[in-house]
Amino acid sequence: MVEVQFKRERKEYFINRDKLPLAVGDYVVVDVDRGEDLGRVTETGELAARKQHEKKAQLNKIRRLATEAEREGLGRLSEREADAFTICAKKVEEHELEMKLVDAEWQFDGNKVIFYFTADKRVDFRQLVKDLAAIFKTRIELKQIGVRDEARRIGGCGRCGYKLCCTSFLTEFEPVTLKAAKEQRLSLNPSQISGICGRLMCCLMYERDFYKDQTKKFPKEGREYIFTEGRPERVSGLDLFNEQVELENRDGIRRKLPLEEFLNSARECPCRSSKPERKNNPVQHES
Repeated sequence: MVEVQFKRERKEYFINRDKLPLAVGDYVVVDVDRGEDLGRVTETGELAARKQHEKKAQLNKIRRLATEAEREGLGRLSEREADAFTICAKKVEEHELEMKLVDAEWQFDGNKVIFYFTADKRVDFRQLVKDLAAIFKTRIELKQIGVRDEARRIGGCGRCGYKLCCTSFLTEFEPVTLKAAKEQRLSLNPSQISGICGRLMCCLMYERDFYKDQTKKFPKEGREYIFTEGRPERVSGLDLFNEQVELENRDGIRRKLPLEEFLNSARECPCRSSKPERKNNPVQHES
């Protein structure tokens, strides 16, 4: 099993039936729908097979290693894609279509050009396809993508300063909810927890299980407990990483206690749970 990367981090999986001596970084010519394409090998063997299984991608065959001339042709292909993008953008404007053109990608053999776009609703682009087919004299494919896929194709860096996860190792997008941010005690300000795509950052899910498991070990904030000293103290903070509990007494003095020591010595303050009994006096009626 071989993972091959094409333009804008697009990755697909292929079978090396001829057992070519491939290494990461090699350029190969592969079978695709009605033709062939050229890409760079990014993974081989068991890891590539595991990624393919997760993605459940259709498999085609690797034909051969690319020649020097074919590798040089990739640079010229980029120029053609820039021209195609400009032409398509003008046609979209002419037809007054409510869509945002994201990228253009030529298949290496020239048998197809794909235009990627985003739109808030369904777009009737049949006339646009006819116009583009008349101009480029080849198969035209318009593919609608989401804002997360748009970020993947455009690329960039996240708030951490590293390359976007979706352009480096993520094969599938996992749903991310605001609950994941709450569980990690993060700011709920959208500008602080959103990626360049405008959606919640994918990395919010990476450590979610750790936070959920750790939180179960700790007492809830705000509850009062009594220790051997006999004075009630309120849980004012939790340190999940160092496993410490911050306590505050009624004079405002704070201290930190190891979680294990807290669990062994603390008992919940009865004054918190005790509620005054409500007398149920029946209404008396005059006879």
